[in-house]
Amino acid sequence: MPTILKNYKFFTIGILCLAAVSAFGQSITISGTVQNEENQPVKKAVVFGGSHSVETDSQGKYELSVPANQAVEIEVTASNYEDYKITLSASDTNEVQNFTLKKIKEKQIKEVVFQGNRRTPSDLTSVQISADKLNITPTVSGGIEDILKTLPFVNTNSELSSQYMVRGGNYDENLVYINGMEIYRPMLIRSGQQEGMSIINPDMVSMINFSAGGFETRYGDKMSSVLDITYRRPKSFDASLEASLLGGSATVGISDKKQKFTALIGTRYRNTNLILNTLDGDANYKPVYFDTQAYLQYDFNSKWNLSFLGNYSSNDYEMIPKTKEVTFGSYLRPVKLTVAYNGREKDRYQTLNGALSLKFKPSAQWVFSVDGYGFHTQEQAYSDIAAGYLLQDVNPDTGETTTSFGSGGEIDHVRNNLDMLVTGGQFKGKYNFNVNTSLEAGFQYQTEDIRDLRNEWQLVDSIGYSLPHLLLPPTDLDNSDLVLNYHISAKNNLKSNRMNGYVQFLTKFMWDETKVLINAGVRATHWDFNNETNVSPRFQIALKPDWEMDMLFRFATGLYYQPPFYKEALRLDGSPNENIKSQRSIHFILGNDYEFKLFDDRLFKLTTEIYYKKLDDLIPYYVDNVRVIYTGENNADGYAYGIDARLNGEFVSGAESWVSISYGRTKESIDGQGYIPRPTDQRFKIGVYFQDYMKAFPRFRASVNMLYSSGLPNGAPLFSNPYKYQSTLPDYMRADVGLAYIIADLGENKPSRGSLWAKFKELTLGVDIFNVFDNRNTVNNQWIRDVNSFTSYAVPNYLTGRFFNVKLNAKF
Repeated sequence: MPTILKNYKFFTIGILCLAAVSAFGQSITISGTVQNEENQPVKKAVVFGGSHSVETDSQGKYELSVPANQAVEIEVTASNYEDYKITLSASDTNEVQNFTLKKIKEKQIKEVVFQGNRRTPSDLTSVQISADKLNITPTVSGGIEDILKTLPFVNTNSELSSQYMVRGGNYDENLVYINGMEIYRPMLIRSGQQEGMSIINPDMVSMINFSAGGFETRYGDKMSSVLDITYRRPKSFDASLEASLLGGSATVGISDKKQKFTALIGTRYRNTNLILNTLDGDANYKPVYFDTQAYLQYDFNSKWNLSFLGNYSSNDYEMIPKTKEVTFGSYLRPVKLTVAYNGREKDRYQTLNGALSLKFKPSAQWVFSVDGYGFHTQEQAYSDIAAGYLLQDVNPDTGETTTSFGSGGEIDHVRNNLDMLVTGGQFKGKYNFNVNTSLEAGFQYQTEDIRDLRNEWQLVDSIGYSLPHLLLPPTDLDNSDLVLNYHISAKNNLKSNRMNGYVQFLTKFMWDETKVLINAGVRATHWDFNNETNVSPRFQIALKPDWEMDMLFRFATGLYYQPPFYKEALRLDGSPNENIKSQRSIHFILGNDYEFKLFDDRLFKLTTEIYYKKLDDLIPYYVDNVRVIYTGENNADGYAYGIDARLNGEFVSGAESWVSISYGRTKESIDGQGYIPRPTDQRFKIGVYFQDYMKAFPRFRASVNMLYSSGLPNGAPLFSNPYKYQSTLPDYMRADVGLAYIIADLGENKPSRGSLWAKFKELTLGVDIFNVFDNRNTVNNQWIRDVNSFTSYAVPNYLTGRFFNVKLNAKF
């Protein structure tokens, strides 16, 4: 009952919080008719304006809601007619605008346009998010991933990490691209506080595309998802600055007069010491994260383009623990754990990325690109920490400790060094038969040179501060014995080569009155380390019937192999397995998009997907905080299934928001012992992303992220039998609120000429409230055994508490 009341309180306050920041925005309605040159009405014409689109009725009439008091580009498209574009300066009153369309020439082929976007994305499973959603979103990790975590199919159990899980997959099953180049992450990170910043700089982003499965052939070889980021190209000089209690950033965009040369350069600094101090326990934290990125482009002429994307990042993390007290257990028998520490942890991760791309467009039909890229990471994870603990009973009435029933000690030693260099090149070509049909192909060759020196062990006493690898009966335990809980030792130098290629065909056409899109292709991969070759066919289809209800039906399927990278190929003792194989997932995804109008004809979209994934040749793994430790053997199979739904639209005019809900399960059978939940089986989730531009207070903006998800499996201790640990962590509940006061902008808050703020395009002062309700979420458990009763205790490791961050943003 207390848990139910707590959850109820969480959502009740959350709804009140949303209501408190909500107010009606300002918009107007543009209406009129669309007709042809013979003055006949054009039905089913699509009218685009701002972030909305509507279709004309049988009389050619339409009504479109657009933001007031700003310039809005209106575009009208219809089958067999030429597109019509016009820019309107919307006032604060409703307007009438009629359009006359010209019929296209006989030899022209009209593009088949689906709902929602002027250009239909070739990947039907992707969700598109515009960069303007990033401006005031509160984020602990400093990246765009906190927005992704509000989507229905994305799960997390740590706000300190930018990593995420998708439909039962783990952190390593997600592809990330920036401007078409695949991005790699550091490999030795064990906890979210070590991770630093996301590699994606929000100030440089123009568009986000995210697919949770069934993605198209041109994307690479992972089993769960694709995050495809596009960095923007400046049209003139622009600059932005941010300063906050957690760090700062600066971004500069440069362009010559003809926009032949453009440069976008961003630098970030972050120190999360203040927010880490909200963790349980007494410790000194020294986290310092820095990165700089550059995106350069030069157009030689209309046919040739050269671009460069580079990134350097340095993450330094030092932690000196002192003491920690945690009370856990049941209401009738609470238990207190007191720990004293000696030692420190010091980690360093330095990464360097670079990609040079040459594009050639000899004609409107042909596009070619040649890319060369490199990724270098040097990682050090050093730790020597000794701990002594005391277990005590607690009086449930007074909260005071009574008797001590267990004590012990532990030494954790880590000396891990990794040096990894990945280089490669790729060629891509695309031929557009017309605006509706294209054929694309690509080939990639990659070399990997990995040097790994690893020495990691844990020493515990016989009482068992954490469960020993060899579970001894009580009669075999001696309080003077020391047990080596686990030991990982490796000295590996792995050099290998990978090749992959793909062919993809895309076509859109009319089938009677139904719009049809088909995307089909095949990928092939080869890795010479295990001499394995895989072939991966993929297929997508979309149907948009000519109904009064605006609906789109989608189906996607495919064979998705995930060739092992270095981590997956290592056994638990640190040795590489040369017989390791690719994990495989067969996707089946059925989806529906339904667009409709609410609240003064504002456009809303309800997206629903049902999915099933058949998993084979799985490599079982343990999850320790955000570290995934593989067993290095393909000795499991499994499945995942579920349903996702997302309703997005302008709940407040001019500000897109959404509500997400999902339910899913994922299970595996290891060595044929029977199906158990995988470590990433999160089951139920609700996510809310809400933003507001307030009419009553036009200088204020608000943004709210809310997450609720059922707890992950408890997680078996390293080297232990996962079938013996099938409980779950507490539910994850969190709400973050961002509030911003607009000092100056180019809209309603434009300062007068000569004012102190006249030089700013935008100047805002904001407050982020992280973990508004101070809910102490659990990232994982530490296992403690009482020698007297031979009972195991799961001691929770809590995440961050409430924190207020003040920030100043300026754009020039």
